[in-house]
Formats: sequence, structure tokens, C-alpha cells
Amino acid sequence: MKHGKKYIDGAKLVDRTKLYDAGDALDLCVKTGTKKFDESVEVHVRLGVDSRHADQQVRGAIVLPNGTGKKVRVLAVCKGEAAKDAQAAGADFVGAEDMIQKIRDDNWLDFDILVTTPDMMGLVGRLGRILGPRGLMPNPKAGTVTRDVTKAIKEAKAGKIEYRLDKSNIIHCVIGKVSFGKDKLLENFDALLGAIVKAKPVAAKGQYIRSCVVASTMGPGVRINPNRVGA
Repeated sequence: MKHGKKYIDGAKLVDRTKLYDAGDALDLCVKTGTKKFDESVEVHVRLGVDSRHADQQVRGAIVLPNGTGKKVRVLAVCKGEAAKDAQAAGADFVGAEDMIQKIRDDNWLDFDILVTTPDMMGLVGRLGRILGPRGLMPNPKAGTVTRDVTKAIKEAKAGKIEYRLDKSNIIHCVIGKVSFGKDKLLENFDALLGAIVKAKPVAAKGQYIRSCVVASTMGPGVRINPNRVGA
């Protein structure tokens, strides 16, 4: 893959043989995220677990101290008082069967998070083939299937992110924007890694955090010493 001059210049700042402390790594992300748009900063954590086993799954959600810098569009699928609460809490879209039909028939997916109440999951669950592959299926562990839609929506708007393993046993998360600067990004990084460490399965053996890499959207990856982040 051919890279532009700014990427090449930024890559020269990163020693690919070195394992950095988190603060130094994020500082490099800020320095190498030099595109004309405000690049996101991503974290990729490889864990010493096997996601094929139910007792080694790692999944959860956390509200980042400084948010993600992204405007989050929330769809609330609920009825009655819950629908009124969702509107008051700032949901971008609120509905019930009408929204489910719109997603199913029109493949409408102009939202980032779907919040619903337990009584609606029977209907929402039928959209699994559409929502699942896109990471939009609500889940009790992520706090998006709840009776307290007000809390779920406010947390989503405040920068709540979900973390979960992919098939390669890696967690991928955005923790903010380059414009946040090193200190705010580090606060978000520490919060995410703290949650991942706390979610360590009992069945996990050996080194838990195998590797950790941070990078801006268009910048080079910077490796963090896994022994410094709760391995």
C-alpha cells in the first residue's frame, strides 16, 4: 500500500521495535494524526482468551471520561411512558413497530446505537440478521436493553462505548479524537483498559493482555507495553 508524505514523515517518529508507555504512545498518535480532518484515535487489544468458548467471552460497556468526540445518533424502540422518557432524554428517533418495519423493509440504519426495553426485545430480536453484523443489536450487558431508557440514552450521548472480542480475540475501540490531546486520550485509554482488565474471565489462563496498539485513523500504529496495562 502506497502512503502519502505526511504518513511517511509521521511513521519516522515511531520506533516499530519499541514498546511504549501509554502516555508516550498516545502523544505520538496526536503528533502523527495530521490529516485535514480531526482523526479518531483507536485502540486494538489482543487478549489471551479463546472467544470460541462461552466462558472466555469479554464484553461490556463503559462511559469514557471525555467522551468519544463523535455525535451519536440514538434510536429508542419503546412504547408508552418509556417512549416519552426517550424523547425527553434526547433520543434522535423514537418509535416501536414502525421503526422495526422501517429497518426490516427499507434497510434503514441511520443511527449509531439502538436502545430498547425488555418488552420490545421479542420484536427487535427478529432484526438480528440486519443489526447483528453491524454491531447494532441491543444487549443487556451493554446497557442498551433496559427499563431505564433515560440513563441509557444519556450515557450513549455522553460517550459510552461497547467493547467485545472479535473472532481473532481482539477488541477494537475508538477512544477519542486527535484534538483531545494526550492527557484526555490517556484518561479515556486508562478507563477502557481498566474495564477490560476487570472483565477478565475466570477461565483465562496465562498472560491476559497479549498486545496493545494505538493509532490515529490515518496514522501508523504505536505499540504499547502490555505489561504496563494490567497484563
